[in-house]
Amino acid sequence: MTKLRAAITGINAYLPDFILTNEELSRMVETSDEWITTRTGIKERRILKGEGLGTSDLGAPAVKGLLEKTNTDPLDVDMLICATVTPDMQFPATANIISDKSGLKNAWSYDLNAACSSYIYALTTASQFIETGKYKKIIVVGADKMSSIVDYEDRATCVIFGDAGTATLLEPTTEDFGVMDSILRSDGSGRIHLHQKAGGSVKPASHQSVDAREHFIYQEGQAVFKFAVTNMADISVEIMKNNGLKSEDIAYLVPHQANLRIIEATARRMGIKKEQVMINIYRYGNTTSATIPLCLWEWEDKMKKGDNIILSAFGGGFTWGSIYLKWAYDPK
Repeated sequence: MTKLRAAITGINAYLPDFILTNEELSRMVETSDEWITTRTGIKERRILKGEGLGTSDLGAPAVKGLLEKTNTDPLDVDMLICATVTPDMQFPATANIISDKSGLKNAWSYDLNAACSSYIYALTTASQFIETGKYKKIIVVGADKMSSIVDYEDRATCVIFGDAGTATLLEPTTEDFGVMDSILRSDGSGRIHLHQKAGGSVKPASHQSVDAREHFIYQEGQAVFKFAVTNMADISVEIMKNNGLKSEDIAYLVPHQANLRIIEATARRMGIKKEQVMINIYRYGNTTSATIPLCLWEWEDKMKKGDNIILSAFGGGFTWGSIYLKWAYDPK
């Protein structure tokens, strides 16, 4: 029996207009362009401005653009998964809102939260729905309005994050392309190092929690860095070994854009050259669920059908994972 695989057949992104530069940040908090660039590799990031705008306002335009770009009827989309850590609200799911705003009347949809690994988790999940033969068109949205949970008085975190929305179309193929393999991992003991203290059921919002600034990202940078460097590199090497891939077989490594030093360490461990690594962290910062698809969108015209691509991410939870992907189409 011919094996069905899930192939990426289109990708799109939406970026807010407002650009927050390191120079402007240095007027908001005690920092400098040199301090930020040396530690993270980031020069600027996009911020979604406007009253009443949330993650769905990043995801919906990305989906609409994807539908137009791929000439896809919104009524033909079977399913939408929204990978996000910043939902519009506790409920309903942001995926439901995006589907409504995008005219996906026949799609069922839900959110998936694995922090910065959310896109990897969602792409793997969606691919398995395709492989069963049950669904023909699935959109994975990777979108986050990180500015909504960033404390702009904390220079350790406020310099890192930005806002963006992306949309990826998956369709079945009987050719030897698409999602070939994936490895997903998690370790809940890492939650102490990276989390949001208040706003959940353990510590609901209160005057005290707001006054204590506990509705923002809490991160112990050194501990997270150590875990990320080790696990992102190890899992990327593991998926290469599992599929008999050598460094020269890889067209591109697409790493989560959290920190330039983590990206470089992962590439070194894999034996990957600089020109084989997709990096745009200096322009967009860490957009959490959107970083990897944002890279794929920017490099879409450079990738060729059959290219071997490794996606790799690490996020709060801790969560981490890697996908071996064979690109399914030539530049359009």
